[in-house]
Amino acid sequence: MTRTIWLASYPKSGNTWFRMLVANLSAKDGQPVDINDLPERGGIASARGPFDYLSLIDSGLLTHDEIDCLRPRIYEALASGAADDEYDKPEDIRPVRFVKVHDAYTLTRRGEPLLAGPGGADGVILIVRDPRDVAPSLANHNRTGIDGAITLMNDPQAAYCAKPGRMHDQLRQKLPCWSGHVASWLDQTDIPVLLIRYEDMQADAIGVFGRALDFAGRPVGDEDIQRAVEYADFAELRRQEEDKGFSETPRRPGGLFFRRGEVGAWRDELTAEQVARIEAAHTPMMRRLGYEPAGAVALARTA
Repeated sequence: MTRTIWLASYPKSGNTWFRMLVANLSAKDGQPVDINDLPERGGIASARGPFDYLSLIDSGLLTHDEIDCLRPRIYEALASGAADDEYDKPEDIRPVRFVKVHDAYTLTRRGEPLLAGPGGADGVILIVRDPRDVAPSLANHNRTGIDGAITLMNDPQAAYCAKPGRMHDQLRQKLPCWSGHVASWLDQTDIPVLLIRYEDMQADAIGVFGRALDFAGRPVGDEDIQRAVEYADFAELRRQEEDKGFSETPRRPGGLFFRRGEVGAWRDELTAEQVARIEAAHTPMMRRLGYEPAGAVALARTA
């Protein structure tokens, strides 16, 4: 049976890059995979299509909480292969199915895991990124100012696709602040977790990606991994987006999804006050993940 692995992350932490790496394992004819035509279908947990298809209910008729109570059954069905004929061509079905998820690991009002625990997936690859770099990238993607992005990251009640009176493209995704989101995945004990940092992927993409594939149960040869890393290079992704657009590009003139992708870019994008706001809210989790607060760095330099 196909294994299901969640690719979990707070938005703008490297999830899409990881999916591009996976897609380029299947690159053919010496060409990178088209960024708008990833071979793995049904690849996001919050998609409405699989929910409507398997529940036989128009999700637009339900409340967010009603949908949440049904979502565990949907993920159990997807993990069992119930929708393979609808969302994957026979030649696309692989031993491991990677599924993007921005939801925090939460419980429904009935007290069961929203993502169905071990019934929904065999494990999770949790991708994290320095929240100071997340903030400007999130601001760009959400078409807000950086202060607005920080407010969202600090809000324990935040959610995507949750505005009342509006039919969103995706199901509601709870984002209980940046620290809460990361902790929800790290501290759950239902399924195994592999933690990878965006910064480590940048420094050693081949090594980190290889370890992630081993964890997922999809071992791949070194040459295939190296090719995938080359084909999913940030410059190549940016070139494709500029040449033909990308389905996830922010909808505004000049907006880009693959914007900078640099480690530590926050140093020239955030004000001292903005850095302080992020660190005041998230220093314990930052330190847990190995991100040293700027205040502590500055203090060490003056000691």
